Amino acid sequence: MQAVREREERRVDVGADAALTLEAYADTIVPGEKRWPGDRAVAGVAAGGGAVAAGALELLRWDATGVHDGLEDLANLVNDHARTYAAEAGLTLDETVPPFVALDYEDRVKLIVKLTTPGHPEKDFWVLLSLFCNMAFDSAAHLHTAQAIEDGHPGLEAMGITKPDADGLWRFQDFGYGRQLAPLHPDTTPSGSPA
Repeated sequence: MQAVREREERRVDVGADAALTLEAYADTIVPGEKRWPGDRAVAGVAAGGGAVAAGALELLRWDATGVHDGLEDLANLVNDHARTYAAEAGLTLDETVPPFVALDYEDRVKLIVKLTTPGHPEKDFWVLLSLFCNMAFDSAAHLHTAQAIEDGHPGLEAMGITKPDADGLWRFQDFGYGRQLAPLHPDTTPSGSPA
């Protein structure tokens, strides 16, 4: 539990507009359902929880990512790109939300495809941000796995990750290749470690 507290202390906070923008970006990468009827960040184009419900913003804010200090800048940059995209496409943006959030889902996708296309000068930033959004969903890297499963993490649940045994360890009744590849060493401890 101490490690979780320390990890929380190393998270960087971002402003409300940046948080909304980053959630909209994450939802475009791994879409989910709206959290409430007026949710603007989550477009609601998929059933179940997506990257936002999986904790993408929390993972991005974690200092282990290396992008935590630049989140405000990334949010501002993608909003600048959204303004340019909207002007080029002849779209009128709702000014009550950040520009990227004001785009509908299809336009968000088109913009991210443009930003992550080989040859785009900022491609590395956007690919990295996209990878972290995926990571929040498919591995819950920012959470303790057993607790994430217990809490119903949408990505781990979607992948069918099962709960550990009562002692907190995962054991599998069937061998991964359908057969045992090697016999267990006689000096192996009950926890599975070599003696």
